[in-house]
Amino acid sequence: MKARRNKKQVPSFRKLLKTSKVKLENKLKNKQFKQQSTLKKYRKEQRKLRQAVKDAVSKKPVPLEDPKEKRPGKRIEREEGEEEEALPLDMMDEDDLQLMKDLGQRASFLTRDISTSEPVHVKKRKHESVIDKYEKIPRTLHTAPEKELIHLLPIKDKSGIIPQTREKPVIDSNQDEEDQEEMEPEEEIIEKPIKELTLEEHLIERKKKLQERKMHIAALASAILSDPESNIKKLKELRSMLMEQDPDVAVTVRKLVIVSLMELFKDITPSYKIRPLTEAEKSTKIRKETQKLREFEEGLVSQYKFYLENLEQMIKDWKQRKLKKSNVVSLKAYKGLAEVAVKSLCELLVALPHFNFHNNIIVLIVPLMNDMSKSISEMCCEAVKKLFKQDKLGQASLGVIKVISGFVKGRNYEVRPEWKKAEEKLERELREAEASESTEKKLKLHTETLNIVFVTYFRILKKAQRSPLLPAVLEGLAKFAHLINVEFFDDLLVVLHSLIESGDLSYQESLHCVQTAFHILSGQGDVLNIDPMKFYTHLYKTLFKLHAGATNEGVETVLQCLDVMLTKRRKQVSQQRALAFIKRLCTLALHVLPNSSIGILATNRILMHTFPKTDLLLDNESQGSGVFLPELDEPEYCNAQNTALWELHALRRHYHPIVQKFAVHLIAGAPSEGSEALKPELSRRSAAELFEAYSMAAMTFNPPVESSNSKRKDKVLQGDSFLNEELSQLIKRHCSQVATQLPLDFTKCLETSLR
Repeated sequence: MKARRNKKQVPSFRKLLKTSKVKLENKLKNKQFKQQSTLKKYRKEQRKLRQAVKDAVSKKPVPLEDPKEKRPGKRIEREEGEEEEALPLDMMDEDDLQLMKDLGQRASFLTRDISTSEPVHVKKRKHESVIDKYEKIPRTLHTAPEKELIHLLPIKDKSGIIPQTREKPVIDSNQDEEDQEEMEPEEEIIEKPIKELTLEEHLIERKKKLQERKMHIAALASAILSDPESNIKKLKELRSMLMEQDPDVAVTVRKLVIVSLMELFKDITPSYKIRPLTEAEKSTKIRKETQKLREFEEGLVSQYKFYLENLEQMIKDWKQRKLKKSNVVSLKAYKGLAEVAVKSLCELLVALPHFNFHNNIIVLIVPLMNDMSKSISEMCCEAVKKLFKQDKLGQASLGVIKVISGFVKGRNYEVRPEWKKAEEKLERELREAEASESTEKKLKLHTETLNIVFVTYFRILKKAQRSPLLPAVLEGLAKFAHLINVEFFDDLLVVLHSLIESGDLSYQESLHCVQTAFHILSGQGDVLNIDPMKFYTHLYKTLFKLHAGATNEGVETVLQCLDVMLTKRRKQVSQQRALAFIKRLCTLALHVLPNSSIGILATNRILMHTFPKTDLLLDNESQGSGVFLPELDEPEYCNAQNTALWELHALRRHYHPIVQKFAVHLIAGAPSEGSEALKPELSRRSAAELFEAYSMAAMTFNPPVESSNSKRKDKVLQGDSFLNEELSQLIKRHCSQVATQLPLDFTKCLETSLR
C-alpha cells in the first residue's frame, strides 16, 4: 500500500519565522499522528489478508455424500417423495424427455465425488489398475509455513512513506532439543563439588585474577591511546568490564576501569563539541578520512554517554542502598564505588567543560555538594571552585550558577554554606573581562551570572534570614557590593540594619553586615544622603567581643571594616569619632593575641597619619571639658580627647618583639624618619597583611625566640680547682687502686678521724 503523498506546500522560511515554536511542535505532532494512523491501517489490512490466505490453505474441501452408500433408508424415502412431487412423464415433451435421458447417461456434477478424481465414465474403464487410480488422485500442496514479519520504522521518500518489514527468525524445535541435550551434560559437570580452598590459596587465586584483569585493562588502554580512531571499538570492550561478575575482584576491577576510562576520555577527547550530523550531511559523499573521523566521533560520544550513565547508576545504587539480584557487590562496597565515580565526574567537570554532556555532569555534581558524606561534599565543592577559577569564557560557570540557584530555591535555602563560594570565580571573571576578541560575549555572560547570584542573595536576605547560607551571602555581598545597582541601596541598608538589630546573627555575621553597608556607601553610594552612624556605633560597641580566649577569625574582618569606615571615608569622619576608635583599639590590643595586636597597632598608626590632630592622645594634659567615659557606647560623646594612650607603655614591655616596636613607634608619634621609625618591611604592609604574616596558627612563636647565648666567653673554672690538694691526692690514690672484695670496717676510719 503506497502512502498518500502530502500535497501541501512547504512553508517558506519567512513564514516559519513568524510561526510560534508551540505551533510548529503541534503541527509536527499531528503529522506524526497521521503517519502512524495510516501505518496502523496498512498493517491491519495486511494482517487480514494473511489470515485469509492462511484459512484458505488450511481448510480442506468436504466431499459430497455418496447417494448409493450413505444412509440408504433416507435415500429411499427421499426418492419416493421426489417421485410423488415429480411431474408425470406424459406431461413432458418428447424432446425434453430425450434430453433428460441423454443427461442421465452422462456423469453430472451432482453425481460426482470431488474427493476422488475419477473420470466421468468410470464404469466403462473397469480394466484400470489400482496404481493408475492412485496416480490420478490430486496431490495436496505442502505449502511452506508463512513467515512472520516484523514491522520496522518506515522510510520517508519524495513519493511518501514506504513501510519496512523484516522476517522474524524461526527457531527450529529440533535444534532446541539438541541444544538442551547438549546443555544437560554441562549442567551435570557444573554440579560437581568445587574444591574448597584455604584462605592463603584463595588470596593467591584472587591476586592472580586481579593481575590478569589489570594486564587486560592496560592492553586495551594502550591500544586506544596509540590509535584512537582505529581502536574506538575497544572502548566498548573496556567499558563492559564495569560489569565484572567475579565477586572476588569485582569491586577492584570496576574501580580500575572507572579511573582508566576517565583518563582515556581526558586524553582522546577533541577540543571541540561534537554535534549530530544533519540529514543533508549524511547523504553527501565524503572522503574515507572524513568518514573515519565521523565514525570515531560518533563512537566516542556514544561511549562517553554510556560511561556517564554507568557512573550515575553507581551513585544511585549507593544512595538507594538496594542490593541487586546478582549480589556481586556488597552494600559496604557501594560507597567506595560511588566515591570513585564522583571523583571521576569531578575530574571530567574540570577537564572537559567544552565537550558534550557537560551540563549533565553539572546536574549530577551540584546536588552532591550538599551530600551528608563530608568527603563527597568537599570533593564536589573543590571541583566547582576549580572550574570557576579555570573557566575563562564563563559559559560553564553560568551553567553551574543556574543549577545552584535552582537547587537552593528548591531546597528552601536549607543547604550548606559552601554552595555560595562562587565569588572567587566571579572576581576572576570581572578582572579578565578586558580587551579580547569576544569582550561583548564575555560581558554578557558575566552580567547574567552576577544577576543570578544577586537574585539568590536577595531572596535569602528577604525570605530565609535564618538559613545557614546567610553568612556566605553577607560575605559575598560585602565583596561585590560595588556591583549592585544604586536603586537597591536604600532597601538593602534597611535590611542589613534590621538583621543587626534582630540579635539573631553571630558576631562574624554582624561584622559582614557592617562591611557590606560601608562597601555600598564607599562606591556609588556617595551620592546618597545616608547617615551610617548606627553602623559606627555597632562596631564601636562590639569591639571588646574580640579577646585572646576567642578565635581570631573576626579580627581580620574588623581590620577591613576599620579601613573602609575610617580611612577611606576620612572626609565624613569627625575628629571625636577618630579619637574614640583609636583609644578603644589601643585598649583592645592588650586583650588579643600578638598577631591581632600587631594588626590593631598598624591600624592605629594609619589613623594617626590620616587624622594628625589625634596626637593629643599622646599628651598627659587634658583638653576641653568633661571626663572620658569608656563605658559609653557612643563614640561621638565619650570625650575621648580627655584621655591618653597609657596602654602603649604596657605594650612596650610585651613579650613579642614586633608589638614592642610598634608600641615604641606610636609613643614617639609614629614618625616616618628617624631612629623610632619602622623598617620598610613593617611600614609598607597593610594591617591585614601583618595580621596574616605573624599568625600563631602553627602554635609556635612567630618570629622564633632568639637564643640567650652571650657573645663574651668568660673563663670557666674546672672541677679540680674547687678541691684542696690533700683531697685531690686522696681521690687519685683511691681511683688508682685495684678494687678488692674485702669486708667493710667503718670503725677504723672512725678511729683515725677521731685521733
